[in-house]
Amino acid sequence: MVPDAAFSSYYGEPVLNKPTWKPVDIAGYLYLGGLAGASSLLAAGGQGTGRPDLARVAKLGAAGAISLSLGALVHDLGRPARFLNMLRVFKPTSPMNTGSWLLAGYAPLTLAAVAADLTGRARFAGAGATAGAAVLGPAVATYTAVLLSDTAVPSWHEGYRELPFVFAGSGASAAAGLALLCAPLRQAGPARRMAVLGAALELGAFRRMKRGMGLAAEPFEQGRPHRLLRAAELLTAGGAALAAYAGSGTGRRGRGGRVPAAVAGVALLTGSAALRFGVFHAGVASAEDPRYTVVPQRERLRARAG
Repeated sequence: MVPDAAFSSYYGEPVLNKPTWKPVDIAGYLYLGGLAGASSLLAAGGQGTGRPDLARVAKLGAAGAISLSLGALVHDLGRPARFLNMLRVFKPTSPMNTGSWLLAGYAPLTLAAVAADLTGRARFAGAGATAGAAVLGPAVATYTAVLLSDTAVPSWHEGYRELPFVFAGSGASAAAGLALLCAPLRQAGPARRMAVLGAALELGAFRRMKRGMGLAAEPFEQGRPHRLLRAAELLTAGGAALAAYAGSGTGRRGRGGRVPAAVAGVALLTGSAALRFGVFHAGVASAEDPRYTVVPQRERLRARAG
């Protein structure tokens, strides 16, 4: 019996240079951007339906998350000037450049919205800022998926169709989790519905993505990424179920509703973070192994020749 040949590249070197981004900075940047963008939608919904406490929690979440997200990005870049340099031109074909402009417009809106809410001044301007942040929120929550998919990293690039939907669902779950944890239960109806819908979108889109990726899906099922993503699946599904229970007839009365809502909030926030870190580490692992780059290329060439 001839043993299976070991796959290798020239001189044992990787075909791709693996991403040099710092895991905590960039995976945190991915997570916080999703939390911020979806929180802006929840803030606008709370404001428009007469739920001021829910709107305030969501506005604080959006402003705090996007500020921390920008801090993580600048920390990874090394100098604030590197972020500002990306604003010298506008290049719609570059996800990084477009995302930089998006953040530059979105962050001041979230800060203006929360400042007006906390001070009680300039309410009309604050309402406009809240609406503007809600308009940009979906793009803020999902553009990082486009940014990852635009790279040559196999486990990111091959998921380009579904990854924005995964990140949209994950951001919605996180925003709902923050609201369930901090907002009064009587005003948290939109957050409970967002938790269920966000979890369904995240889990469904991620499973579909893996089915269509072929070999590039393998890093999601191995080592640290697998552990993180399995934890994300359990936490997100469990958090959504608890969120639904907290809104049931039984959960609305007395302490029985507050505790499940808080536990659901923590589970959803943690599950969303685990997903972003799992996706990040899976991408790095796929770039380190030349098999995930070369084998799909050979398969595509054979398919064209056939």
